[in-house]
Amino acid sequence: MVQRPIQRESVMGELGRKFRQHMLLRGFAEATKESYEHALVDLVRAYDGKSPDLLTNEQIQAHVARLTSERHLAWTTINVYVSAYKIFFHDLLQRPNSEFSLPRRGRARIRPHVLDRASVRKILDAHKNLKHRAFLAMVYGSGLRVSEACRLRPCDIESAPDRMMVRVEQAKGRKDRYTLLSSSALELLREYWLKYRLTGGWVFPRRGTSEPFSVAGAQHVYWNACAKAGISRARAHGIHTLRHCFASHLMEDGVALPLIQRLLGQNDLSTTSVYCHVSRALLENVRSPADRLADAK
Repeated sequence: MVQRPIQRESVMGELGRKFRQHMLLRGFAEATKESYEHALVDLVRAYDGKSPDLLTNEQIQAHVARLTSERHLAWTTINVYVSAYKIFFHDLLQRPNSEFSLPRRGRARIRPHVLDRASVRKILDAHKNLKHRAFLAMVYGSGLRVSEACRLRPCDIESAPDRMMVRVEQAKGRKDRYTLLSSSALELLREYWLKYRLTGGWVFPRRGTSEPFSVAGAQHVYWNACAKAGISRARAHGIHTLRHCFASHLMEDGVALPLIQRLLGQNDLSTTSVYCHVSRALLENVRSPADRLADAK
């Protein structure tokens, strides 16, 4: 028998409403709230819709273990799940440590996956759909997180010739920031806006609704573009790769690391420093200090 999909509302019920309210009062960013709610729904689905307040600590730990052993999720992703469960069971349900305990996993410093510029160009040019082309151009051209691109509003785009900027409001960590607006992305945005004559509150609304474009829909657009461009999933690694490419290509162009950090909206410079990987493009313009000594003779 085929199982019917379980909707979030039917899974969580009143507890889901309280969880969302708790996160709202804690001031979590929209992307964080969505990620934490998804993690909790994932836990409930693993136990056939059983109410989460009835799950034991052993069941919760077993689910987290499966995320590693069976689903092979990255440590950073598993930490999101663990954080969500701690907020729900510790903070909301007030379970003591004797009844709920999950170890936080360490963070692996993994070099981000980056595509060369020619591959990025193929991805950006792959779609004929103006909305999809403009969306991918904004993610790469401004270094946006996918959730930030989905929730862009027309007032966030500053297109004056002397101020080509994108305002990212209440991003991760509830921080506002400004980042770059590329002229090529702006050209696509204008063409897209004139064609569709949009009047809602979002630059990229979900089709047929007043809601913003979904993260899942954005990921689907990216995968389709990669397929059309002849780039395998093993190389593409998901839409967040375009943000990695933005940072890495700025680094190759000689942009200072602290400035890239500000454009990305990252708190810790060590997080941005992962883009300092050695590349051929960088090595071509670097000379050994020993050669400088020889020039001084």
